[in-house]
Amino acid sequence: MAAGKAEARATGQRLLASFRDAGATEVEADILQPAEVLLDLYGEDIRARAFVTQDPLRGEMMLRPDFTVPVVQMHMANGTDPARYCYFGEVFRKQDHRGPRAPEYFQVGYEVFARDDAPAADAEVFALFAGVLAPLGLRAAIGDIGILMAGVGGLNTLSSRKAALLRHLWRPKRFHALLDRFGGAAPVPAARADLLGRIAAGTADSNAPLIGLRTPAEIAARLAALAEDAAAPPIAAAEVALLNALFDLAAPAPEALARLQDLAREMPAIAPAVAGLARRLDAMAARGVDVAALDFEASHGRSTMEYYDGFVFSFRAADPALPPIASGGRYDALTRVLGRNGGRSIPAVGGVIRPGLVASLEARGC
Repeated sequence: MAAGKAEARATGQRLLASFRDAGATEVEADILQPAEVLLDLYGEDIRARAFVTQDPLRGEMMLRPDFTVPVVQMHMANGTDPARYCYFGEVFRKQDHRGPRAPEYFQVGYEVFARDDAPAADAEVFALFAGVLAPLGLRAAIGDIGILMAGVGGLNTLSSRKAALLRHLWRPKRFHALLDRFGGAAPVPAARADLLGRIAAGTADSNAPLIGLRTPAEIAARLAALAEDAAAPPIAAAEVALLNALFDLAAPAPEALARLQDLAREMPAIAPAVAGLARRLDAMAARGVDVAALDFEASHGRSTMEYYDGFVFSFRAADPALPPIASGGRYDALTRVLGRNGGRSIPAVGGVIRPGLVASLEARGC
């Protein structure tokens, strides 16, 4: 049975107090947020599920789908480093079917902005969440988007191909379809093959009557990029196999680290990120986390927020129908985007808990 609002609110306030006790400053975020910037920052899934409305004075607005982006905006505008924030309130996301995922629910969260030691900050957040959730006996899993991004960045292929793969990192089906095509294991789509044929024959006209918003120069540049891609050799089968092995890796954390260190001998580009994982696991162990019992999944977090670019984690109940009870990760790139006007950026990591689910599990005696 799902917890009512009163139970969820009480649980959220209890969790919020734990975060305040850990040294975080409590902050709030407006329920209505400007849509223009936020819709570009959230993942495809959240973007499609956002509640968007039109305000006659402020333009397109949205009900906040999470707290992280508004908190980062606040910190980049006014905050000083290091900083720790906590918050509690409702978020809003459309659902495409009835089930345990409600269109509005409470989140309570904890965010750390600190330049000194990223593995230590990651360990701080994870250990804090593990401690407050320990009575529920949840399954914890971690990953590292940064290792995946480094693996793609190290491919011996066109930069445009690597950029396309990175753009679709959070859409696994699209990513692996592209990888197969770039590796020569899948045919070029018919529409693209037709266009490439016309480019080769000189019948693709960038000066044809314009339909849409692209300029003739942009169309010409796109045609040139398509021709360059068609002429490039496929990514070597050995490289594709190594990348697939990286993305498929799932094992207890110590074993995963050893396998990643082996992979790094053949994929030198991932070596710095793998070394960062080793330091993170050491920092977790120093905070009392049993890393030997911790699952590492290389592709963990690939279907969630697109602003994560490093460490990711989640805590799940045994019931597979339930969404994650808690999740989070590192989002350094997000602070660079939101700090653009002031030229600021700062490493940041955080996470959220769904107190309504915590209350429900506690009521069941989990």
